[in-house]
Amino acid sequence: MVELTPERRIQDMALSIPPAPTPFGSYVETKEIGSLLYLSGMLPVVGHVPLYTGAVGRDLSTAEGYAAARTACLSGLAAARQHLGSLDRVKAIAKLGVYIAAVEDFRDHPKVADGASDLLSSIFGRENAPPRIVLGVLNIPLGMSVEIELVFEIEPYRH
Repeated sequence: MVELTPERRIQDMALSIPPAPTPFGSYVETKEIGSLLYLSGMLPVVGHVPLYTGAVGRDLSTAEGYAAARTACLSGLAAARQHLGSLDRVKAIAKLGVYIAAVEDFRDHPKVADGASDLLSSIFGRENAPPRIVLGVLNIPLGMSVEIELVFEIEPYRH
């Protein structure tokens, strides 16, 4: 029986991980400290092209916000994969933060954030669902609709 590793699940789902994003400013996308891999805020972009902009509840529906969170999470997975060489080195998802540019009376933040959570659960298993924080914010850099942050616990690199 084939072990269901994260990379195997990605393959089985025929999921396309985009190229790793490049910074929009003076920072790095990833930072490994001990057994943790921290990611910079990940935006719903492919390459350097924004896919979802504006406020959820005004410019985007809840379903489009969900897709934006999923896309931002895919960017995070791309950055992690580039840094680690393989997502199979991820032991656990230590934290997921989802920041949503939304109108003042928007109330479906959890449904938007599920775009990232559902993707992570499908790749790393439901038993490895991350703790998360979900916040509505006034705006996000570059007019994006969603920004996520991820922290992974990782296996040490073996030669």
